[in-house]
Amino acid sequence: MSVATPLRAVFPPAADRDPFFDNAKFLAIILVVCGHLIENLRDVPIAHAAYFYVYLFHMPLFIVLSGYLSRNFTFGSGKARKLISTLAVPYVIFELIYSLPRLILYGKLDISLLDPYFLTWFLMSLFLWRLSTPVWQQLRWPLAVAVGLSLLSGMSRLPDELSMNRTLGLLPFYVLGLMLRPEHFEWLKQRWVRIAGAVVLVIGAVAAFALHTHVKTEWIRWRNANDAIGVDDLTGSLIRLGMLAAGALLVAAFLAVTPSRRTWYSGLGMSTMYAYLLHGLVAKTVERFYGDWAATLPGVLIVTLFGVGLAVVLCTEPVRRVAHWAVEPKMSWAFTRLRRPG
Repeated sequence: MSVATPLRAVFPPAADRDPFFDNAKFLAIILVVCGHLIENLRDVPIAHAAYFYVYLFHMPLFIVLSGYLSRNFTFGSGKARKLISTLAVPYVIFELIYSLPRLILYGKLDISLLDPYFLTWFLMSLFLWRLSTPVWQQLRWPLAVAVGLSLLSGMSRLPDELSMNRTLGLLPFYVLGLMLRPEHFEWLKQRWVRIAGAVVLVIGAVAAFALHTHVKTEWIRWRNANDAIGVDDLTGSLIRLGMLAAGALLVAAFLAVTPSRRTWYSGLGMSTMYAYLLHGLVAKTVERFYGDWAATLPGVLIVTLFGVGLAVVLCTEPVRRVAHWAVEPKMSWAFTRLRRPG
């Protein structure tokens, strides 16, 4: 039996999917998992710099891809059912699940379905973005409007409910994804664009390592208003424009170097939501065991390698079978035929 045979059993290929997008999602989830695992090691300069670099574009990347894959969303019954079963219900489930560690470790039970905890904000924001899709599809200048809303959101301390600062701040990346077409991704696959993308990623990493101590971490989290970060609205708007531009450039560069052929991890890219929602439980557990060993360069490298392995494992079929009820619950029993007036 060849090595490929058992690999296919664990990592089943997706025959009818474009491997490019699955490859991009899998590579992106590795950045997300590793970013959360090294978050508490930011006293180590290399960890702080890597954290800053990754956070510049890892969620913008997911959001752009989500926007592109949401281009055909409508308010039809089938789309609405999928929206509820893949985002709304898992959001409620994981809000409840993530309240348990806080109860066990800190004796604090704090559940607020309108105020996303930890990484569940993405489900809430994606739910709202996807609902708004038909609106963006009809505007003449959707990206300009989205950027304007993003900048305006930074001028107010919006409520934590519905993760409003993040939802509006990162909105341009979703709208950008909606505006993209297959030919744009084909353009990124040209050899010279791939080379340029690799150069941009390297330059971005060097710049991040040089500037990470001079830029407040809150800028890359998109969750606070300008005055909360300590700047006036003009300065804050310019910084936000720079962050949007840097994020878009790094997303394009990352996609340019992403393999377009089917790889051993293409099948894993179908299951990145499992890794996204489940890895936080592991991260919140293992970070309590970080000792002096972790706050060193070798320690950061070990934690990063653990993150890569964790991302792989959480995307596999055995994990999907165990966690399917929470990440992709079967909700057909909750729906009825579309009711129409009259």
